[in-house]
Amino acid sequence: MNKDLSHFREEYRLMALNEADVPADPLLLFNKWLEEAIGGGVPEPNAMTLATVGRDGKPAARVVLLKEVSGGGFVFYTNYLSDKGRELEQNPNASLVFLWLEMQRQVRISGRVVKVNAEESDAYFAIRPRSSQAGAVASPQSTVIEGRDELEARFEEVLSQDGSIDRPPHWGGYRLMPDNVEFWQGRESRLHDRLRYGKLADGWKLERLAP
Repeated sequence: MNKDLSHFREEYRLMALNEADVPADPLLLFNKWLEEAIGGGVPEPNAMTLATVGRDGKPAARVVLLKEVSGGGFVFYTNYLSDKGRELEQNPNASLVFLWLEMQRQVRISGRVVKVNAEESDAYFAIRPRSSQAGAVASPQSTVIEGRDELEARFEEVLSQDGSIDRPPHWGGYRLMPDNVEFWQGRESRLHDRLRYGKLADGWKLERLAP
């Protein structure tokens, strides 16, 4: 049944976002918001939309999981040979979006993506559940397969091996180093608060954007 989406409307009244109340470093504010999302029971609070652009100039987006905020950036892990991995190899500029509807908040981040070093990738891979390790080895991510049976057979083969499962060289981490971070707080009458941090040589510039 078709629904008239033009009448779907939610008023945002939970909180406000004021320049006087935010730190000079956007990563400090992000960590505060993330902690509040976790404490507020937001499901998958570390889920973020990652947008990339390939050589053909066409954008692509998918949801991935933030695993760490460190080294001045946002870290996630994936298969380097996946669609997103190939796109980041061709064009390292990318964007992230966090949406915490329960908090009526959104964070938009843009910057350049670099691979984390092998030691960091090894350390994270080592703490993953064995089944997740096997999945990373077994899945030729983003390639066409004959069916699920093929994937499950590859998974079972890896999982049944004796000893530890080593991180495959085509799997590891990326760190997005932000040059712009925008915090959005929903407000009544669609007069939302939008504060944007822009990277400078010696810090960050804070600006308010019209909603």
